[in-house]
Amino acid sequence: MRTSRAWWPLAGLLAGAVGLGLSYAVAALLHVRDSPVVAVAEGVIALTPGPVAKWAIDTFDTADKKVLVAGILILLAVVFGWVGRLAHQRWWAAVTGFSVLAGIAVVAVLTKPTPGLIDLAPIVAGLLGWLVVLAVLAEWLRRWELVEDSEDPAAEPMHTRRRFFTAAGGAAALAVAGGLVGRIAGSARRRAEQSRRLLRIEGTTAPAVPDGVGNGVEGVSPWQTANDDFYLIDTAIIKPTIAPADWELRIHGMVEREVRLSYADLVRREITQDWITLNCVSNEVGGDLIGNAWWSGIRLAALLAEAGPLAGADAVLQTSEDGWTCGTPLAALTDERNAMLAVAMNGEPLPIEHGFPVRTIVPGLYGYVSACKWVVDMEVTRFDDITAYWTDKGWSEQGPVKIASKIEVPGDGADVPAGEVVCAGVAWLQHTGIAGVEVQVDGGRWQPATLAAAPNLDTWVQWRAVVDVEPGDHQLRVRAIDTRGRTQTGAVADVLPDGATGWHTIDFSAG
Repeated sequence: MRTSRAWWPLAGLLAGAVGLGLSYAVAALLHVRDSPVVAVAEGVIALTPGPVAKWAIDTFDTADKKVLVAGILILLAVVFGWVGRLAHQRWWAAVTGFSVLAGIAVVAVLTKPTPGLIDLAPIVAGLLGWLVVLAVLAEWLRRWELVEDSEDPAAEPMHTRRRFFTAAGGAAALAVAGGLVGRIAGSARRRAEQSRRLLRIEGTTAPAVPDGVGNGVEGVSPWQTANDDFYLIDTAIIKPTIAPADWELRIHGMVEREVRLSYADLVRREITQDWITLNCVSNEVGGDLIGNAWWSGIRLAALLAEAGPLAGADAVLQTSEDGWTCGTPLAALTDERNAMLAVAMNGEPLPIEHGFPVRTIVPGLYGYVSACKWVVDMEVTRFDDITAYWTDKGWSEQGPVKIASKIEVPGDGADVPAGEVVCAGVAWLQHTGIAGVEVQVDGGRWQPATLAAAPNLDTWVQWRAVVDVEPGDHQLRVRAIDTRGRTQTGAVADVLPDGATGWHTIDFSAG
């Protein structure tokens, strides 16, 4: 058996690694946000059916996108090795294999919003890297084979073998160098971070937590959620990095006049600020995809009034810089609620992960129909004429927040002393408000809890109750009552299509 034959898959793998490294470097040097792997990964996310997307979020939580990228890289490694084997006998098949991979990347890039020719440059560089490196390694492998096949007893394969491994080492070094160059040259985020650190937005203030909003029970979520602790849900593999000087918003569609705003135009307007709780439609009953922050921005009602929506318009299709879309009820953006283009979070310019430099905040709606991070386009339209990212995957067209409550103390499975047991947690229904919370032990009567203060109807509220329990195992439930007198339903429903329902229930033991 030829020893050289076993090294053909390695040749394909190294060629593939060089191509990926070069594409990453070129993307960074040309300030193209999506390298080919990222473009394909985001394309996979866009094509993933809703139930599968929900399973991924439930299974991997915030690591879902990292798992996807890792899976793509593992699949590519297998394909690269297979292409190397093809090159041993059929060079045209190897070229075809690499060309198909490049074609998939081209399709992923061209399906992005407003693609340009420059966005294809990383793919071209990667394809050339694949072909050139594989050709060099294949040449030395073939020479090695010729020496092994030679009947000349003086033939010694050591020289060609050494040349192959030298070339392979060079290819590995080139792949690493490409990655390092891409890392060093990828300055878009650094520029955005620097501009964010230097940014001072007149009219925004640091938050002062209102008196009386805490219930004093240790273990309950802080009433104000820190930026670093605020939940993150989006579809971007690489977060868009937009310097304020490069940001622009276009408001168009069914309007009397188109409005275009630069960042400077936006922040010159009157700033509105408020405490607003956000929660994700994917939040299970008792889940933690929820947070409360002090948001600062410019009211959307005033901006849309300048554009002048035409009769018949009932929706605004929002588009993010990375192409994500959501359809928002026009009425929710123009009524008395504090729907805004947010520029600051907890007194600081928005973190990049949370939409810097501008994102949308709409109290009372789930984020999948309203909270557009990195927003750059708003088209006034009709729901009958549009679809959006999550509604294409089976979620409902309009997503009003549902009344919810959860128990945080005692924890599920906790052991507590028998007698009087303090239980506590939070409840929320943005844009309507919470009027009461009740708890139930072991299916008995519902007992009222005491509510802490809330500065407005758009934030969560902490609650506290004391129940008397005998030694043994117990079950605790909670439900909320809104300001219109409606009681939270105990009917269990999944998050798909418009948010979970049911009473949060925990088990604990008293001794």
